[in-house]
Amino acid sequence: MADLASWLAPIATMVAAVMTAANLGPRLTGAGFAVFAVGACAWCIVALQADQAGLLLTNVFLLVVDVIGVWRWLGRARYAEAARRAAKASASRSDASLFSFQDLLSASVVDRGGTALGPVIDAMGSVEDGSIAYLVVSDGGVAGVGEVLRRFPADRLAYAEGKVIASIPRAAFEALPAIEADRWPLDARHARSGIPEIEGDPRPSAKGER
Repeated sequence: MADLASWLAPIATMVAAVMTAANLGPRLTGAGFAVFAVGACAWCIVALQADQAGLLLTNVFLLVVDVIGVWRWLGRARYAEAARRAAKASASRSDASLFSFQDLLSASVVDRGGTALGPVIDAMGSVEDGSIAYLVVSDGGVAGVGEVLRRFPADRLAYAEGKVIASIPRAAFEALPAIEADRWPLDARHARSGIPEIEGDPRPSAKGER
């Protein structure tokens, strides 16, 4: 038992660290805390076998934190699922359909042919009417290193099935002006400043049709 725990403890801790650091949504983050809890239990067994009181107390505390993390993040996952169900149900209505802002901020932007342009980093909205002024989309780079941030006007985007559908191809996306990581456009009314006119329909089909 002690030998198994000595192997399980570091493996579970490393796997859980990757799952939570990935930040790929509340469900995966909650599962990461669950794996952390397994690792904490294994470390407690190792501590008992080695008679290390400090290691035992540390991991008992971490186990409590992990349980709270599971409760909080899997609870958020339940709310996220409710939002997705509401968005899916609204798509069949004759009036305007809905989308989840949480899903929007974890979505990928693709063109109408399905070619990936980049993940959404954030969305900026107008205080005046609550509308989305523009999205900030990451272009290139690895894990945030070497990426270029581009602002994309909201009226050239549609949201469908967990993806943001853009009305322009990859080449036109790369021609959009880059923004500095710590200096984003401040005025929603001038969010298009410096953005050249884009050919094609102002807003693509909500279902991403060509």
